[in-house]
Amino acid sequence: MKKTRHTLSCVISSCLDELHCADAMTEKLSRKLSLDNDRRNNLAIAVTEAVGNAIMHGNRQDPHKKVHIEFAWDPDKIEVCIRDEGKGFDPETLEDPLLPENLMRESGRGVFILNQLMDEVRFEFSPRGTTLHMVMKLA
Repeated sequence: MKKTRHTLSCVISSCLDELHCADAMTEKLSRKLSLDNDRRNNLAIAVTEAVGNAIMHGNRQDPHKKVHIEFAWDPDKIEVCIRDEGKGFDPETLEDPLLPENLMRESGRGVFILNQLMDEVRFEFSPRGTTLHMVMKLA
């Protein structure tokens, strides 16, 4: 039997004031799928962190660049794709936020947090920008 797949998407400008759009989409989906509090919170934190990073680090808050957000789901999982229009980065060069010298830093924990909250996290780099793929398993 074929699983029904649904999608919900939007495009926002690279302004932190636009984070509310991503939050509203996440909340709408969480309610639609009747996610428990832990999953709802994990999804909300991951999406907010990822979209904030796309705005600040990917697009460098350039109002001419966009952040593309898409949720896709079926009974087994939620997939979230967030694409910025920036130059990208090398995930292998990120410093370990758990090392003593990094514990007091104000930034540098985003990818670590995403990996803790989601079941799968993967980056794809292209001339169009960086796409973050995240998966939360439901079954």
